[in-house]
Amino acid sequence: MSELMTLLEVGGPVAALGGGAAYLRGRHPAAYWSTVGMPASALRLVGSYGSVMDSCGLTVQPSRLRALAVRATTRREVRPVPPRRGMLRPTSTGLRLRLRLAPGQEPADIAASAERLRHAWGVHGVYVEPVKPGVVELRLVGFDVLRRVRMPRKAGGGFLRVPVALREDATAFVRDFRAIPHELVLGATLSGKSMYLRHLITGLAGQPVALAGIDCKRGVELAPFAPRLSALATDPGRAAELLPVLGQEMEDRYDLIRARQGIAPSTPDEEITSDVWGLPENERPVPIVLFVDEVAELFLVASRKDEERRDEMVTQLVRLAQLGRAAGIYLEVCGQRFGAELGKGATMLRAQLSGRVCHRVNDEPSAKMALGDIAPEAVGAACTIAPERPGLAVVGDTSGGWSRIRTPYLSLGAAVARCQETAHLAPDLPALRPFRPELSAESPGQPVPLVKARPVTD
Repeated sequence: MSELMTLLEVGGPVAALGGGAAYLRGRHPAAYWSTVGMPASALRLVGSYGSVMDSCGLTVQPSRLRALAVRATTRREVRPVPPRRGMLRPTSTGLRLRLRLAPGQEPADIAASAERLRHAWGVHGVYVEPVKPGVVELRLVGFDVLRRVRMPRKAGGGFLRVPVALREDATAFVRDFRAIPHELVLGATLSGKSMYLRHLITGLAGQPVALAGIDCKRGVELAPFAPRLSALATDPGRAAELLPVLGQEMEDRYDLIRARQGIAPSTPDEEITSDVWGLPENERPVPIVLFVDEVAELFLVASRKDEERRDEMVTQLVRLAQLGRAAGIYLEVCGQRFGAELGKGATMLRAQLSGRVCHRVNDEPSAKMALGDIAPEAVGAACTIAPERPGLAVVGDTSGGWSRIRTPYLSLGAAVARCQETAHLAPDLPALRPFRPELSAESPGQPVPLVKARPVTD
């Protein structure tokens, strides 16, 4: 009887401790990682590093000098050596570890064993990042950071750089317009495109940038941000008038570059290699970011009479995508599907959009439209996005790299308030004055009720 009472006395606190740890892991994974997960994973990594590397095939034979030294000093059997390990650096979401590769190894060898390392050390994910020749950094993520998105404090924003989402390796995904001037964002209804667009607009609102929009859904997506927009077209007819104006603005900027740098006026635009960033700051025109929501509406026609207008709009969009970067004009094109079935010019336009973001789609061909031509292996990842995780997306670029990201929740009221606060920063471009949206009489802080009601993240 006394033994039973002793077991009950000892087992009660142990069960309570185990239940508390399980609750903490499910409800507060970051706190669980800091208190329980990180020490356990660190001890497991340090204690099993050599054997894990050997079982993963990441060890090499030692040099002759080292083999002779081992035989002379210890008379032990000479065993293969793993990559030299640096110091463990804990973070709020995982661990970081630098490895010096052994002779004959490359970062791809470590990346190929990332899944084995993840299971061996009991972490959520292992990601490999080359630092310099011969050195890689392992980023161990302790829990699913995309379940509840918390952006890092140092996200790396700046001029024409907007942190819009969190990567699965716990680093910020930054939309850099200078590095990737044009981007295509695809996704089904309620997949998170609007939230992604909302973050981009609010991130650019406080910068000296002109924002223009084409929203053929009568402006339900972009109209709430009207105080900060320099131009807005809410139907295909108005878009057909705005695009030639932007094309003329681009040509005027090329003329400015020619005049400043002594380029002959007869030089074709395609042969000009300089851009507006080579101009003095006092002469440099402000950048223009054009947001196109539901791009398919620009391609669809109801009668033959509309075909000519459609062809002209598509031609203008393709010209802006091909030549706009040097003139400081950038495109952010959004839609549910975007392929050759839309009509003439669709494939040509898509080829100019080097950045790709694919949210949840309704079929595999839609994912192939977004990622198939730049990162074919990412198509499968895009097709597995669950409807219960809106805002989750697969992002890739023409370099072939890709990763999963998720956009944090941002209420429409906060986004509209940000646009109202920065309305005075909207540049006054004479060419865009006829397209400046008329502001409604809504009081500050009360957005236009033309939004999706479902939140994008938990």
